[in-house]
Amino acid sequence: AFAERVSAELEMQIPKLARAEIARASIENNGKIIVAEDNLMLAIDIANEIAPEHLELCMDNPFDYLDKIKHAGSIFMGKNCPEALGDYFAGPNHTLPTSGTARFSSPLSVDDFVKKSQFTYFSAQALEKVADKVACFAEKEGLGGHAESVLVRFRK
Repeated sequence: AFAERVSAELEMQIPKLARAEIARASIENNGKIIVAEDNLMLAIDIANEIAPEHLELCMDNPFDYLDKIKHAGSIFMGKNCPEALGDYFAGPNHTLPTSGTARFSSPLSVDDFVKKSQFTYFSAQALEKVADKVACFAEKEGLGGHAESVLVRFRK
């Protein structure tokens, strides 16, 4: 019943939009109404599989389920938090992972503008324990020089 009401409401609202043709095409090509038959955990599993750009948790207790959401670009919490609020006013970033890429990507953040380096340190004893394994990986990749850069350190 709820899905039918949503679908009927879309049919009433879309013609009123200045960009009605674009909205209709977007819904036809990408829109889905998924009914999880009053099974909230199934709905969350589906949302995590889809990894939506935007996810609205239109419920009284969204914080109770936030830790279950693993893959969504921007999550709008509660019945009073429409996507437009986040897009234009509330402050979260609007450069979001699309097309399911929220499975492995995050919204743009300050971290994307911070230069970072990574550091590695091994003692001679630690390197000696793994030298043959490292050299094996390097050889498998066809990088004999990399293999030699490890092994040469232990030749007498």
